[in-house]
Amino acid sequence: MDYFEKHIRDNKASFDEHTADRSKMWAKIESELSNTKPKVVPMWKSPLFRVAASVVLVLLLTWLIGITVYGGYQSGGQNSVVSQELMDIDMHYSNLVQYQVQLVKDHPDLSQEDKDEFLSFMDELDEEYGVLKLEMKKNLGNERILEAIIGNYKKRIELIENLLKQINDSKMINDDYGYTL
Repeated sequence: MDYFEKHIRDNKASFDEHTADRSKMWAKIESELSNTKPKVVPMWKSPLFRVAASVVLVLLLTWLIGITVYGGYQSGGQNSVVSQELMDIDMHYSNLVQYQVQLVKDHPDLSQEDKDEFLSFMDELDEEYGVLKLEMKKNLGNERILEAIIGNYKKRIELIENLLKQINDSKMINDDYGYTL
């Protein structure tokens, strides 16, 4: 053993004599603490919060005005689908009508008067289609207008097919020579 350890064992009773006074120590710590409460500034009174709230409010109002003026995201998405559908239908039927009108123009058995009369009637249907198309732009979601546009195309196609069928039927009657055995 060491001299230091021996000294501690021999004088053990003198070390136990000094105990810490906890209440005295806590009183000293409390006196060193400041008794003033911290200053609390409510968040809504802070200038930085007011500026941030103003910016958020302006952005929100701008967004709401944009939706009201330019339509909503939902209706815009729906309009684009309807618009795409209308464009597809329009392209299909207009190509079909143009092809059949060209067949009528190029048909050798029709007189020029018949062609002109038929094409003037087709022009009237084109004008009706133009009016329907303008109405469709005003009210894109209206199914009745879309049905009227499709009906207009069907009427044109049916007229062309009937004309071509009559021409071909009359040609077959004239060309029927028949063979007798």
